[in-house]
Amino acid sequence: SKGVINSNADVVEVTKGYTENGSACLSVLTDTDFFGGKNEDLITARVNEIPILRKDFIVNEYQILEAKAIGADLILLIAACLTPEEVVRFTDYAHALNLEVLLELYSEEELGHVYEKVDLVGINNRNLKTFEVDIQNSIRLLDRLPKDKPAIAESGISDPETVKELMDAGFTGFLMGEHFMKTTDPANAFKDYYHALKQLTNEN
Repeated sequence: SKGVINSNADVVEVTKGYTENGSACLSVLTDTDFFGGKNEDLITARVNEIPILRKDFIVNEYQILEAKAIGADLILLIAACLTPEEVVRFTDYAHALNLEVLLELYSEEELGHVYEKVDLVGINNRNLKTFEVDIQNSIRLLDRLPKDKPAIAESGISDPETVKELMDAGFTGFLMGEHFMKTTDPANAFKDYYHALKQLTNEN
């Protein structure tokens, strides 16, 4: 949602650094028009052995088939871009290809998009229209999600204290990109952040 952040980043160096320093999953942008990403970035990142999310605006089955072909393990479905019926159809198609699905929500109005077969549900902390970040909105919405789905907090997270607050609220995963990618050394920035977070959580 913030456009091109770091066009000079080395995909191999960044993803290797994330993988070696504790990341559970890689999120790779493949949208060209808005983010300057490309499929080749995901193919390059595939040298890492942790799961890879294809982050794109998925609006048809071809993109899901393409995600499988380029090596993704899971896809992102954005409720704001899809009807509830499309979420069902695309989730079933993804599962037929052995891909998992992360469904992204932002507002209470999108709760009707939650399909029992999606694998994870994410809440975007950032309003896609105003770019404003509201962590409390995500925490409030979390209470409305199915308890059997891992909840992922997405976007607008900058400090370890915020992650700790979200963890205490019940989020089990965090999708972060801009905070690290806007630095000159994203891999090292992630390493420092991860260690700071571990220290913070061990103290409490």
